[in-house]
Amino acid sequence: MTTEEPDFPQVRFRRPPGASQLLLIRHGASASAKESEPFPLVGGQGDPELAEEGRAQAELLARRLTEENDAEPLSAIYVTPLRRTAQTAAPLTRALGLTPAVEPDLREVHLGEWEGGLFRKHVAENHPVTQRLATEKRWDVIPGAEPDERFAARVRAAIERIAAAHVDQRVAVFTHGGVIGQAIALASGAPSLTFVGADNSSISELVLVGDRWLVRRFNDAAHLGP
Repeated sequence: MTTEEPDFPQVRFRRPPGASQLLLIRHGASASAKESEPFPLVGGQGDPELAEEGRAQAELLARRLTEENDAEPLSAIYVTPLRRTAQTAAPLTRALGLTPAVEPDLREVHLGEWEGGLFRKHVAENHPVTQRLATEKRWDVIPGAEPDERFAARVRAAIERIAAAHVDQRVAVFTHGGVIGQAIALASGAPSLTFVGADNSSISELVLVGDRWLVRRFNDAAHLGP
């Protein structure tokens, strides 16, 4: 009598028991910056509202996540104190009937003297400090900006706090490009500013289990089309 040898096929990733799944969503495109009309400040940080393009992106994102919700339900939605995140989350919160919670520590990195829209101007003009940003991979080369270590610490604390509150659950976290880049850098061990340029309304994903941070995706914007 022969016994059939078992085989071990490759299988798709599944969230491990006890893990938390965080969708890190960058807000939609916000209003254009004008030097003559600086953005209003909240807690010293620029607080532009969404542009029409950003509102359209938020609708496309909500449609995608609502369609996915039956297979992978969202247990909670988080936003930051800056209104562009709440405005981006609004179509999804209406569709799912969830009330967003505010996580202050996932607000954008503080840009010091470059707040209020000046950051965009200096990047567009290739200001010498933006070249240092690229080479040194630290936000605090900007005059008066939040110290890099402090920014990383608050992002880590906020991510871990949300994960601890949602074990075995999937949540949507509407936040900012700098925060997403920092979170992915923390998970991967890469220097800060390695993961920059997440598209507006894009989805990045972390799975946290114990003290392990697993990067599942970065900058998924398939809902926006080609």
